[in-house]
Amino acid sequence: MSSEVLLGAYVFILAIWVGNEVISKVPSTLHTPLMSGANAIHGIIIVGALLVATALPGPLGTVLGFLAVVLGTINVVGGFVVTDRMLQMFKARPRPAKPAEKK
Repeated sequence: MSSEVLLGAYVFILAIWVGNEVISKVPSTLHTPLMSGANAIHGIIIVGALLVATALPGPLGTVLGFLAVVLGTINVVGGFVVTDRMLQMFKARPRPAKPAEKK
């Protein structure tokens, strides 16, 4: 196994461990807003996926790039949907009108 692959696997495993440690410490009241923001930032990943799709020649690059763009777009749209639903919870609801009392 080459040293580049070994280094890549090492970084990947460390990223999983650090990510799990960081996310497990977030209180549940902050989880939804943080994840919504993170999903919106995921748009940067879409740009990276487009660059990878153009850099890899042949049908494999096209398929992998298309898959990355589709999954990244789903994540971005999901982040905005979650944010919208979360903000809807804080909007004031119109109260029903009270019936007029008879005298």
